[in-house]
Amino acid sequence: MIQWFFKYGYVVFLLNTILYSISGIPFFIPQTLFLSIMFLGILFLVINPIQIKEVLFHKSFTFLFLLNLINFSYFFIFDDINSQSSFEYLMARFMQFSLISLSIYHNLEYFKKKFFDHVLFCIYILIFLSLILYPDIFAGRYSGIIWNPNMMGSFTTIGFAILLLKEEKKTNFQFFLMGILLIITMATGSRGVIIGIVLSFVLKFGFSLRNITYAVMALIAFIIVSSTNLDTSINRIASQSLFNDRTEQLQNAIENIMKKPWVGYGLSKYSGDPNPEKRLDEFGTQIMTAHNGYLSLFIQLGFIFGFLTLLIIFKKSYAGLMFLRNETGYIRIYSFIVLYTLIASNFESLITGINEFQTILFWFSLSILSYSKFIKEYES
Repeated sequence: MIQWFFKYGYVVFLLNTILYSISGIPFFIPQTLFLSIMFLGILFLVINPIQIKEVLFHKSFTFLFLLNLINFSYFFIFDDINSQSSFEYLMARFMQFSLISLSIYHNLEYFKKKFFDHVLFCIYILIFLSLILYPDIFAGRYSGIIWNPNMMGSFTTIGFAILLLKEEKKTNFQFFLMGILLIITMATGSRGVIIGIVLSFVLKFGFSLRNITYAVMALIAFIIVSSTNLDTSINRIASQSLFNDRTEQLQNAIENIMKKPWVGYGLSKYSGDPNPEKRLDEFGTQIMTAHNGYLSLFIQLGFIFGFLTLLIIFKKSYAGLMFLRNETGYIRIYSFIVLYTLIASNFESLITGINEFQTILFWFSLSILSYSKFIKEYES
């Protein structure tokens, strides 16, 4: 049981983020599973303290330890130590990073060969149920059974990229699935997904004649679709640009940061909306989260601890991506997730969350790139 948990605890954690994303599922179900995972993780580490020394302090996972150290230091220096929500965030982040480290260390081959097949299977189920229950994908921004169109776009973009970047020869059925994923991705109306699709093609084919051909075809499709009255990602890019309708959110986030630039608002304020009561008074029901992972980080931790966190993230990302830049297969897929999340964090509140699918994949991908780099350096 304990060994199985160390191998697959992260997978269960990731799948639970999908449950959080499905509208109609009672909140207590994923929340109970989340708390159970946290409890078992802490219990099994207490029973097996050797895992802390061998795995959590492993050289390739040092950056996760440093990020945890930043959170712990911030909590005891600047945060309200009586805040239950901040303490819960602190422990959840610690266990999240611990599960990532344990799973990679004990089950690397699975995450090389089988993991993405299982992720794709879950995404296929989401798409199948969505199309059965909500077949009209062009009736406004499409979200299917997912609570938010942008979240649906995140699922389908990552699914499309996994299929495209997998090394084996594609079957006709896989090409069909890629087409379905691409159509639904565009139907979500999320503008950021276009960056993800373009990035996946660049990583797959580079700046080749094939990609130039695809670019011309995409331009023609852009012109045709943008002339319609649909609400796809292409239409919204053509009519609004990338940040057009988020000016108020960005301005509000910057104003909040400047009110507490050095100390932030606390670990529990990771969404980028530190004063929901004030937001209701000024903006009503309009969502006023930062819609920017980097601004959310500064709202949460302030400039000092925020910059330290970003320094670690960017330094580790650059080291892993550059060292493994010529690798293909699973390395290229994990590299895509890291790059795409770093870019998408400019217009979505990623990186800071706990139970968000792409955020969890990002931290895992960054960690497995670090571990793969360590193995290659050790072998050489």
